[in-house]
Amino acid sequence: MNRFERSRPWGKIAGRVFSVLVFLAALVLLVLGMNNISDLTARQEIEGLENSVRQSAVHCYALEGFYPDSLVYLEEHYGLRYDKSKYVISYETIGSNLMPDVTVLRIR
Repeated sequence: MNRFERSRPWGKIAGRVFSVLVFLAALVLLVLGMNNISDLTARQEIEGLENSVRQSAVHCYALEGFYPDSLVYLEEHYGLRYDKSKYVISYETIGSNLMPDVTVLRIR
């Protein structure tokens, strides 16, 4: 020990505890940020799939003059594809000239 150093055993311990606490706080913020990004991405995927179904239905209406009765028709004739193990699509038609109600749910 030289003349500029003081003997503080608590100072070294407090510095280490502070460093560990800062590290843990940064780790918690990182995990929370990753969860938020994951949730945002999932919402955007659902929104994109809903838009794709609606666009396919509108495309069918523009070309054929009616909205399709089912998703199967959109899959067979308009190339609609989605991961059926990940999403469930509720496609409810009211009439052949009214836009169907489309709801996408994510399977957990």
